[in-house]
Amino acid sequence: MSEPALAPRSPFGGVVIVWGAALLAAIAIGIFVPPEWRVQWLIVGFGGAVLLSFALQLWYGQTKGFILRTAASVTGALLLLGVVSAGFALAALVPA
Repeated sequence: MSEPALAPRSPFGGVVIVWGAALLAAIAIGIFVPPEWRVQWLIVGFGGAVLLSFALQLWYGQTKGFILRTAASVTGALLLLGVVSAGFALAALVPA
């Protein structure tokens, strides 16, 4: 027989962690990667965010809401990386 958790962890903490990791990856890509390789590395960063999302939600250990939490993590990371990508594109239009 399993006992209920007395103080369960917050299920959306993992969502915020994935968003933060995606933001840090986007910042690191903007600083360290040459402009002609940024799109490819943003895709790699998104793949890492997807894997991190699955790992954190599996670590949480609750089946209820798994798909919702994973989808929120991945969608947020995708939107964040998309906004950063648009920022890179606008920055490339400005002559240096």
